[in-house]
Amino acid sequence: MVFAICVDNEGYEAALELRKIYQVLPPEQNDPEDYIRIIDESGEDYLYNKRAFEVVDLPQRTERKLIATL
Repeated sequence: MVFAICVDNEGYEAALELRKIYQVLPPEQNDPEDYIRIIDESGEDYLYNKRAFEVVDLPQRTERKLIATL
């Protein structure tokens, strides 16, 4: 599973929290390359510009704990 930290929520303050870790979903067929599919605060997946996130590699223990909360 892939996770990313929000580093810029300008214009999306209600949907994204700065410094929060979000689950990244695989891109769909027609997703633009400079966008990333994120499950945001609404609980739904939406496309956001990749510049707003930093994809992170988490320790296995941390990843397991995050997955358990999904």
